[in-house]
Amino acid sequence: MPEASLPILLLMGPTCSGKTALAIEAAQTLPVEIINVDSALVYKGLNIGAARPTEEELALAPHRLLGFRDLTEPYSAADFRADALKHIEQIHNNGKLPLLVGGTVLYFKALVEGLAPLPEADPVVRAEIAALADAQGWPAVHQALAEVDPVTAARLKPTDKQRLQRALEVFRLTGRPLAAFHAEHDKTLTKSRDGLSQFSGLPYPVLSTALAPQDRAWLHEQIALRFRAMLDSGLQEEVEALRQQPQLNADLPGIRAVGYRQMWEYLDGMYGYDSMVERGIIATRQLAKRQFTWLRKWPELQWFDSNDRSQRDALFGLLAKNCKSVFS
Repeated sequence: MPEASLPILLLMGPTCSGKTALAIEAAQTLPVEIINVDSALVYKGLNIGAARPTEEELALAPHRLLGFRDLTEPYSAADFRADALKHIEQIHNNGKLPLLVGGTVLYFKALVEGLAPLPEADPVVRAEIAALADAQGWPAVHQALAEVDPVTAARLKPTDKQRLQRALEVFRLTGRPLAAFHAEHDKTLTKSRDGLSQFSGLPYPVLSTALAPQDRAWLHEQIALRFRAMLDSGLQEEVEALRQQPQLNADLPGIRAVGYRQMWEYLDGMYGYDSMVERGIIATRQLAKRQFTWLRKWPELQWFDSNDRSQRDALFGLLAKNCKSVFS
């Protein structure tokens, strides 16, 4: 069978839904290899707050694209797509199927849809935008973007520095809004058969699954429990150690990840401990909400309730079925 016809398996879902546990179980019994699809877990040094699998779990089920990037090095959706495609080919060559697991839906979208052709970063233009931010603040950058690209500005917050800078940079380099590039980009689902989708931006058939609880209140409770468990496991000490590295600061993408940002700001004296805990839990709930919003738009996504053992077993069975159909 040609490599391009071998499928890839996507296991998506909101934070705290049990994706990692199911993936580790699958990797021990099925011919699959796991690729991490979490934007915090690509960085070195983000362990407790990013819910990194334990060393014991990784010994049972190694994860690709895990903890390999320095925190000072930005990592984009384009970077992920290029890296993931290399690993997918390697896994297929190993006689296995890639099981991509995580909650960063933007990375999943970049992989299956491809990316709009955008200009390379320009240090001069970036310096000009940074100077505007230093002089007038990032809300001024947001306003400048809104005047030339209202569609992109509407979906970005004034605090989303990296994306604001990139969107305004694209306009200043090309005279066209970023939204126009995305609108022109072909990202259609071309066909579907046997439960597998074929996206125009990817040569591999795709099985798209999501593990998520139907009970949102239960998920909120789990988020609170896990955040407090992270605190008990040493999240504060982890961030304190990061703060000892002079090259790190609060504006880096990894440090802005949920949990790390709130702890960093607490250690900066911006608010008290109890407020930090509340903010961390709320931010994680908001993340889960955004993940649900992204996933509801995903074409032909097969949903499984993480609180229903029979549905979790059905998801495992679906993964097994796809492996068997390829390698039997």
